[in-house]
Amino acid sequence: MTAVQIPAAEVAPRASGPTAHLTDADVAAIGRELDAIREEVLASRGARDAAYIRRVIAVQRGLEWGGRVVLLAGRWRPAWVLGTASLTVAKILDNMEIGHNVLHGQWDWMRDPRIHSQTWDWDHASPVEQWKKAHNEEHHTFTNILGEDNDLGYGILRVDEDQEWRTRHLAQPFWNLVNACFFEYGIALYDLGLGDELRSGGGLSPDLRRRARATLRKAGRQLTKDAVVHPLLSGPGWRATLTANLTACLLRNLWSHSIIMCGHFPEGVETFERASLPEDETRGDWYLRQMLGSANISGSPVLHLMAGNLSHQIEHHVFPDLPSNRYRRISPAVRAVFERYGLTYHSAPLTEQVASAWHKVLRLSLPNGWLAATNRRNVRSQVGALVRMARTPQPAGAAALSGR
Repeated sequence: MTAVQIPAAEVAPRASGPTAHLTDADVAAIGRELDAIREEVLASRGARDAAYIRRVIAVQRGLEWGGRVVLLAGRWRPAWVLGTASLTVAKILDNMEIGHNVLHGQWDWMRDPRIHSQTWDWDHASPVEQWKKAHNEEHHTFTNILGEDNDLGYGILRVDEDQEWRTRHLAQPFWNLVNACFFEYGIALYDLGLGDELRSGGGLSPDLRRRARATLRKAGRQLTKDAVVHPLLSGPGWRATLTANLTACLLRNLWSHSIIMCGHFPEGVETFERASLPEDETRGDWYLRQMLGSANISGSPVLHLMAGNLSHQIEHHVFPDLPSNRYRRISPAVRAVFERYGLTYHSAPLTEQVASAWHKVLRLSLPNGWLAATNRRNVRSQVGALVRMARTPQPAGAAALSGR
């Protein structure tokens, strides 16, 4: 029997880090296995899936209108609590399980013009088209590539040890908290691309001005609805409705921020330098980056629903256009691929993932190794060293993160 000659590139390790043991042939095989999972879901979509999203939309609308009716009696505290809770859940479902996933095109196959990525609008400050460009086209294409995926830290956080530490990073835990409280408006500014344009020094282009007007109109409509229209419709109970609306928006923002932080920012999730990636990224390479740059949240079906199934962030990033209700069912098959190829399937409970993400925010707000080297016995000297570093003059232009 004649021996088959295998090209060296197919058997040689292709990178350092968690993929150092993989060959090109391994990566190609990963791509084929994941393609097979995807094709199986595409071929089996049907009435059960369509019934699921229609049922979730009906529940969301029932909770919203039911909550607003209850809030008409909002001066009675139990009614305020019940109405606010109902409205909060409705807003979370609207953004997470419905809006995010409909705008990904997950339900376009139904050919229902009422539930389609080209016609859907959501209870959010960000205009739909701007969000789809920033999220679907940019974030999902350049996932966790430093300097190319602005979702990685939203342009305000140091997200990797290789990014040079600067004094301004000391404030990033505070800015992350502010971003969490006003998350929908932070996303709207991020989708607008205002920071990138200002950093370029070219002023405000006509296209940016056009997009800014669209953002202001959308955010203005949302704010007017929650802060003016619904309170006025509540008559004498307008104060109760106003506080309920603002509370529901705050809780929705905090929840959404936490879920999204858990998806890409916990300790152990990979970030990537462009130079470390293959020059011609194959489908298997892209799959591999999505797999290693994402993390899941383990929990109950209710948690998955409230998370918009972004608790299955790995499955979502590998298959962003598949119906979200399928992620839980295919997760064992996806996990099996990780295990076959010696890769870490990053999954943990919500509290653990949130704590890990915030620990990373804090750790990277400080110079590399500072937090790990600090204890009760040396804290004074460590703080002194940190103050001296912060006072050291920094080169012009150093405010920009390296890797951009």
